[in-house]
Amino acid sequence: MSFWSNWMVKNLVGAVAFVAAIVIGVSILLNAVTRHGQEVAVPDFSNLSVPEAQELAAKSGLEVVVADSVYIRRMQKGAVFSQNPKAGSRVKDGRTIRVNINASNSKKVSMPDLVGYSMRQAKAELSSKGLYLGRIIYIRDMATNNVIKQLYRNAEILPGTMIESGANVDLVVGLSDTENRTIVPDVRGMRCLRAIDAVQDNSLNIGRLKFDASVKTYSDSLNAVVLSQSPAPRDASILMGSEVSLSLSLDPELISKVMSSKP
Repeated sequence: MSFWSNWMVKNLVGAVAFVAAIVIGVSILLNAVTRHGQEVAVPDFSNLSVPEAQELAAKSGLEVVVADSVYIRRMQKGAVFSQNPKAGSRVKDGRTIRVNINASNSKKVSMPDLVGYSMRQAKAELSSKGLYLGRIIYIRDMATNNVIKQLYRNAEILPGTMIESGANVDLVVGLSDTENRTIVPDVRGMRCLRAIDAVQDNSLNIGRLKFDASVKTYSDSLNAVVLSQSPAPRDASILMGSEVSLSLSLDPELISKVMSSKP
């Protein structure tokens, strides 16, 4: 009797094959369900309609849902104006992206109390209310980036005051003698809103926005891409609150040159 014809050997081999099949099957199933280790970059949905945003999200294995709407006078109705997580963030495949869209009609929102917040927390709170961070005004204080006052149209605005959604709110924040420097981010190749967001996240103000002839409407300006910036991105630090000016375009050839020149 040969070794492989022995019934004990056959049963043992069959059992091993059965267990191996189960292990492989479970591994494949778990990988499909959890998508372990698979991350994707969140696309920039700004100024897209909800169907367009959902179609773009689906290509990356993501889902888009509308969280809220605010009214921005010059922006296309129904267009996405902000998103969470932000464009460029790395998230797990299958993640739901919450977007805020431009409403058909103007509405009022209650001004939050931002005093005592960090600037990053205050910016997130403004965004959740459909408001924008305007200027960052630094004054000498022991706590850097701690909100001291909130201003609307150059006057202090009290919490609970009804304010038009989409409005800019300036923040007066502290700047200590020891923590007062930041890095200029590289925003070349980013769309307008995302670039502004990145500049502000680095405790800097937006200076001049210069659009070329390819940008003809307000919607165009939101889709425009940064070709150059001043100051240029650098490793050396600069004083918080400094201005960064941006030059933007919709010209595909110019955008392609910028993208190919980036490291």
